[in-house]
Amino acid sequence: MRRTWAVLLAVLAATACTPSPAQDLPSAPTTVAAPTTVSGKSLALHVDVVASGLQHGWDVGFLPDGSMLVTQRPGRLTLVDGTAVSPVTADFSDVWARGEGGLMGMVVHPDFAVSHRFTTCQTHQENGRAVDIRLVTWTLSADKRSATKVRDLLTGLPVNQSGRHSGCRPQIAADGALLVGTGDTAQPTVSQDRHSLGGKVLRIDLGTGAPLPDNPFISSPDPAEQRIYTYGHRNIQGVAVRPGTGQVFVAEHGPAFDDEINLIRAGGNYGWDPSRGGTSGEYDENVPMTDLQRFPDAVRPLWTSGEITEAICGAAFVSGPQWGPLDGRLAVVALKGQKMLMFTVDGSGAITEVYLPPEFNDKYGRLRAARSGPDGALYVTTSDGSDDKVLRVTPAA
Repeated sequence: MRRTWAVLLAVLAATACTPSPAQDLPSAPTTVAAPTTVSGKSLALHVDVVASGLQHGWDVGFLPDGSMLVTQRPGRLTLVDGTAVSPVTADFSDVWARGEGGLMGMVVHPDFAVSHRFTTCQTHQENGRAVDIRLVTWTLSADKRSATKVRDLLTGLPVNQSGRHSGCRPQIAADGALLVGTGDTAQPTVSQDRHSLGGKVLRIDLGTGAPLPDNPFISSPDPAEQRIYTYGHRNIQGVAVRPGTGQVFVAEHGPAFDDEINLIRAGGNYGWDPSRGGTSGEYDENVPMTDLQRFPDAVRPLWTSGEITEAICGAAFVSGPQWGPLDGRLAVVALKGQKMLMFTVDGSGAITEVYLPPEFNDKYGRLRAARSGPDGALYVTTSDGSDDKVLRVTPAA
C-alpha cells in the first residue's frame, strides 16, 4: 500500500538514525521537508520523461554524441537518442534473469570516442543454471544498432540461484580505476570473506580486470583478495564519486532497517556479518548492519534510515551553478520508498542535511538508477517492471 507523503516524512524524520541493536549510529541530520526556496533561490525540480516502454531499466551510460545506453534487467540494451528509443542487438542469451539478477549496471569507457567500448555487469548462466556474476566488455557498432562482446573482464562474483542480492554497480573513479559495488548474494559468510568478491567494493583495471597495484590487499596471494577495496557490505546498489574530491560514496540496502550511506575508505570493514562470526550457517538478518560489537573498528555509516528501509539504490552528485542551493548534493533514489533523497555533504564527507524533493512524492514508482549526465542533468530510471521510464531531472527555471 502506498504511504502518504505526510506519513513518509514523519517516519523518516523520526527514525532517520534510530539505532538497531548493538549499533552506535551517527547523530540525525536535519530533514528538510519541502521548502520552496533557500536564500531566495528555488529548490523546485523539473522532471521530463525521455524514454518509456522499458522493463526494469537498471543503469544509464552516456555516449559522446549525447545519446545514452540503458540496460534492462531481463537482458536487453536500449539506445535513447533524443526522443528516439531503439533496441541494440547483442547476444545476452547467457544472462540469467531471475529475481534481482540479470543485466544490471554499466559504464561507458572514458575513451569511448576511440574504442566504442562499454562494460556491463550481468548474471551468467550455463545449461540453465546461474554460474556467477561477471563484468563483460562490449564494442558498440558505428551505427549504434548492435554490440559485440570483447571479453569477460572479471568472472567469479558469487551468485544466488534466486538472484537475491546481486548488487553490481560499476563506476569510474577519479583516477580512472573501475570500482564495482557488489552484493553478498544472501549467503552468510560472503561479506566478511576476503576470498570472495561478494559484499565488497572492488577496484580493478578497466582494460584488463586486474587488481591495481595500490589496492589495500595487493600483497595477498589470492587474486580475489587483491581486487578488494572494502568489505563487510550487504548489498551495494549505488556508487557515486564526488566531483573535485575523488571521495566515493555508496548506497547500500539494509534488511528491514538501516539502509546506509557510506564513505569508502581503502581496506575498510563495513561491519555486516549475518553469519555471526561464522557461528551460524543461517543468513541472520537480525544482526546490525554495522556490527560495532563484533567489529569495533568497522567504518561507521554517514547516514542510516533507522527502523525502516527505503531500499536506496542509484546515487549521483549533482553539480553546476544551475542547481543553485542543490549544487553539490548527493542524490539517492529509492525502490521501496519511491522517493529521491538529496544529501548535503560537508568537506569531510559528513552528511548534514537531507532534502526530500516533493516532485518525487510517490509519483514515479520504484526508482533504480541515478546518473549525472554530461549536460548537467540528473537521469533516473524507474523499475516497476512494465512501461518503465528514463527521467531527466533539472532545476526548474
